[in-house]
Amino acid sequence: MTILFHQIVFGPIKSRRLGNSLGINLMPLNGKFCSFDCIYCECGWNKDGKDDQKLPSREEVFLEMERRFAELKEEGTPIDTITFSGNGEPTTHPDFPAIIDKTIELRDRFFPNAAISVLTNASRLSVEKVREALMKVTNPILKIDSGLEEYIRLIDNPQGNYSLQQTIENIKKFNGNFILQTMFLKGTIDGKYIDTTDPAVVGEWIKIALELRPREIMMYTIDRETPAQGLLKVTVEEMEIIARPLIEAGLKVQIRG
Repeated sequence: MTILFHQIVFGPIKSRRLGNSLGINLMPLNGKFCSFDCIYCECGWNKDGKDDQKLPSREEVFLEMERRFAELKEEGTPIDTITFSGNGEPTTHPDFPAIIDKTIELRDRFFPNAAISVLTNASRLSVEKVREALMKVTNPILKIDSGLEEYIRLIDNPQGNYSLQQTIENIKKFNGNFILQTMFLKGTIDGKYIDTTDPAVVGEWIKIALELRPREIMMYTIDRETPAQGLLKVTVEEMEIIARPLIEAGLKVQIRG
């Protein structure tokens, strides 16, 4: 079943990764808008959301954030993190940098101890203002789902121009101050069987992780229905084996099955 967020500000939701998380959705409220079209995305395929491509204005975002933050503050609801996710890629919003600046201002006023997190597929890091905005938040959570571009094209289905090597070069500019997020799965896609735990495949991803040295790595697998059929979960034990050389190299790894 497709999961869409029909509000600009939603939750808070109890997140295993981020604690009590208040979500911010900068994408259409009744559709999906994304620079990737991932085979595992809980929001479904991009084409399924084509009837609603209207993004909320930054003024609408500002007003709704201030209203909801004030409401939650009055209720005494604790917020651990303010998380940009929602119905697609948040950095595609044309006013993303300004929205981040406003979020920092409102966070400082209402929830000064809360983190600000952005879940991004890292496809727009070549845009300097987007990259600079991500560097301002507590947790820029950047996605690389494979060390092989062929696999990324099968799993993430980038829309438009995409280069794994360019993405890596852009991430290097964060100097390790980011969280690397990676989905592990198995299954047949377009008639081709893929297994992101295969040593020949995952070895390339490990090389990238060691080169980038993020402050944390989030490894996870499928836990909801996916738009592509026939995808399989990866076990925690399999991910623990993959994580060993990273942990031995001094990297912090979080595994979610």
